[in-house]
Amino acid sequence: MAQQPPHIAIIGAGIFVRNTYIPRLAEISNLFVLRAIWSRSEESAQGAVEIAKKSFPNVECKWGETGLSEIINDASIIGVAVVLAGQTQVDMSLRLLKAGKHVLQEKPAAASVSELETAISCYKSFNVAPIWAIAENYRFEPAFVEGRKLLTEVGDIINVHTIIEGSMNISNPYFSSSWRRGFNGGFILDMGVHFIAGLRMLVGCEITSVSALTSHVDGTLPPPDHISSTIQLENGSSGVFVMVVSSKSPKVLWRVVGLKGTIQIERGDIDGKHGYAVTLFTGDGGNKNLFYPFSGVTDELKTFLADTSLATLKKDQSYQVEHRLSFLEGARDVAVLEAMLESGKRQGATVQVRKF
Repeated sequence: MAQQPPHIAIIGAGIFVRNTYIPRLAEISNLFVLRAIWSRSEESAQGAVEIAKKSFPNVECKWGETGLSEIINDASIIGVAVVLAGQTQVDMSLRLLKAGKHVLQEKPAAASVSELETAISCYKSFNVAPIWAIAENYRFEPAFVEGRKLLTEVGDIINVHTIIEGSMNISNPYFSSSWRRGFNGGFILDMGVHFIAGLRMLVGCEITSVSALTSHVDGTLPPPDHISSTIQLENGSSGVFVMVVSSKSPKVLWRVVGLKGTIQIERGDIDGKHGYAVTLFTGDGGNKNLFYPFSGVTDELKTFLADTSLATLKKDQSYQVEHRLSFLEGARDVAVLEAMLESGKRQGATVQVRKF
């Protein structure tokens, strides 16, 4: 008998659910059954459900404590995507995990290292340990997957640098997001985990220590709105990470310089398709150019659904989630950013990155 597709629910009905989750899930609707969308308020849940019904006509609207309890107590719903404010996601995820649901939680993994430590300890105490995954699409973008493969062609790493000039201004739908403005580190932490994830994915090793300076120049943004950091990698090489939250000339770039060549990944578009250009500069003066449209969100959702199905088949809870989805990977991204923010508060003092 063919395996039935997993039944899932979405916890949250905000901008990202409406603009990204629902459209991306609609592209792979044959892989699962969307049972419900929940929000604290009926109005918010109804708004998201109306959008989802175009692709998922049987999706149900759930709201408030009653609706949440119905999802938790429905044994047929095995997976849940938690897409809430960063300050509330961890508590919600732990509640669902304790109830036996597999959870895909949106980034960032937590608001701080201390919250991460408490959450991981709590998770380990559960008798049953369902999948706890972090939705970090950069680890699934084909450009970073390919860039990691090409890294072997540049030889020993001399230097790495990441230059991020964002475009978080009034035209961005997340600009007025209250929870991001109430976050420790503001947009630096919320946006920055993406770029740290891309960097860690590309170089394939951990960042061990940082020394950073931060500043707050744009009064329309929460502090800080800029960070410049040197980074030390566990492989002995070093580099820089520079992030400006809002720039009039956005640029997103990673570059790894090796003894035999250089790899560069840069955001851009070709023929109207947005994605990443990957360039391998070789020692003989040649180069190899590739372009990969964005597909990370869809790919991470596919992986979570597949892992959820396989984990459900294993009754002994022995199934391990794909490492790129691992909660610990998300924790490591947060740990790097928190170390940078702490160093900034200490006028550039070297700070060791908490290991997870």
